Amino acid sequence: MTQREFLNIVMPFKDKVFRLAKRLLISTEEAEDATQEVLMKLWNNKEKIEEYKNVEAFSMTMTKNFCFDKLKSKQSQNLKIVHSNYEDNSTSLQKQVELNDSVSWVSRIIEGLPEQQRMVIQLRDIEEYDLDEIAHMLDMNNTAVRVTLSRARKTIREKLTNTHSYGIK
Repeated sequence: MTQREFLNIVMPFKDKVFRLAKRLLISTEEAEDATQEVLMKLWNNKEKIEEYKNVEAFSMTMTKNFCFDKLKSKQSQNLKIVHSNYEDNSTSLQKQVELNDSVSWVSRIIEGLPEQQRMVIQLRDIEEYDLDEIAHMLDMNNTAVRVTLSRARKTIREKLTNTHSYGIK
C-alpha cells in the first residue's frame, strides 16, 4: 500500500478519531498524541488494513482502547471527560450565556454517567455513528446500545430539567 492510498483511506475519519480522543482525555495535547499514536499504528500495519471491513470503526475502537489505557495509567490522574465544542456566534449575549450554561450542565451530567453510557452518547449524539457501528465498536448487542442510549438520554433530560426547574444540582 502506498502512502497516497493510505491517506485516501485514513484522512476522511482522522478528525473523528481526534474528537473521540479529546472527548475522553480532555487535554488537546493528549488527544493529539492519541490520534498520532493510532494513525502510526495504522501506518505500521498498513498491509493488513485491507483485511478490515470498516477501517474507520476499527480505528475508533483503537482510539477508545488507547484512551482508556491512557486514563488508567498513573501519569494521567488529572484527566476527565468534558464536552466543550459547541459555539454559536449568531445569538444575543444573554442567549449565549444561557446556552453555554446548558452545555456546561449537560457536560457535567455526562461526566456522571456510567462509562458505557458516556461512550454510547459520545459515539451516537456527537460523532453521529449508526447504532450498528456503535454496537460493533463497543462489542455490544444492537438492542443493548439502544437501551443504553435511551437510559443515558433519559438521565440527562431528567437532571437537566431538575436543574433548570428547581436549581437542583
